Amino acid sequence: MRFAVFTAALVAASPAAAASGPFFSLRNTDFIVLLAFLVFLAVLIYFKVPSILAGLLDKRAEQITSELNEAKSLREEAQALLASYERKQKDVQAQADRIVEAAKKEASDAAAQAKLDLEASIKRRLAAAEEQIASAEASAVKEVKDRAVTVAVAAAREVIASQIKAADANKMIDDAIATVEQKLH
Repeated sequence: MRFAVFTAALVAASPAAAASGPFFSLRNTDFIVLLAFLVFLAVLIYFKVPSILAGLLDKRAEQITSELNEAKSLREEAQALLASYERKQKDVQAQADRIVEAAKKEASDAAAQAKLDLEASIKRRLAAAEEQIASAEASAVKEVKDRAVTVAVAAAREVIASQIKAADANKMIDDAIATVEQKLH
């Protein structure tokens, strides 16, 4: 039956059948074109082409809606991730600032401690130098005194030797021996 309707529509729509004359005549081309168009629409409806097309369009619309929803969720996720990274970046920047401040404070503390250590070292070296100077001075004074005593003893010996006679010298030696004996006993 379908084939017969299709064939009749095909024969009716042929250009040989179209001719001029009254409008509702198979010889009028406008009427033939109208009939062919109506038959074409009937065939499309009979084979449910509009519902198939509507189904395909609905399926495509659902797919597009799904993709839009997925894109929206991806955008929201990306915005949340961006906000998270911005917070982390601010936290890292704050931590870096704290580390820099701590390093500056440690450096200034170390510089102050180094200055104090240097001052203490300078004081120790000055004290050691003053002690060496005092020791050298004391040694020089002792040497000068020893030399003066040696010179004075030598000079006294010469003076005494020239002024004292042998008898007086013997008496002095005896007196010195007696003094030593008294002190030892």
